[in-house]
Amino acid sequence: MPWYVILLLAVAAERVAELVVARRNAAWTLARAGVEHGRGHYPVMVALHTGLLVCCLLEPLLADRSFLPALGWPALALALLAQALRWWCIATLGPYWNTRVIVVPGARLVGAGPYRFLRHPNYVAVVVEVAALPLVHSAWLTATVFTAANAMLLTVRLRCENTALAQAAPA
Repeated sequence: MPWYVILLLAVAAERVAELVVARRNAAWTLARAGVEHGRGHYPVMVALHTGLLVCCLLEPLLADRSFLPALGWPALALALLAQALRWWCIATLGPYWNTRVIVVPGARLVGAGPYRFLRHPNYVAVVVEVAALPLVHSAWLTATVFTAANAMLLTVRLRCENTALAQAAPA
């Protein structure tokens, strides 16, 4: 369990780093006439990701979940791959990446990096992480509940982001 706590603290630190990058990028895009969309779902997204980390810690403690190597090691590999994919997305989008939906009208869509293969690779990383991170320490209930909640949130988020990108795309 101590190593799992360290992993969760590392993921929490990574989230703080994301927010620092997002704040800087928001200032950059807003200075270029960027328009924010979907403010209403953003607090729900923050609550979901915060709740995930809390429940990842609480379920193994309260339900006395053991580390199961056959589940934990593959789940850890997936969680780490999700982090790598997330930072590849952040690096590829550069100042256009954000935790919020902010688009600069007339800016072209990025077609490099993982965006050559998928329209929204960052959300692949999110889906994998939400499912895998709890399973590193057998928190199957957390994985199930937050995967379902994340699916509902992503339905809203993807609709919002696709609409915003379509409205902002150059003619």
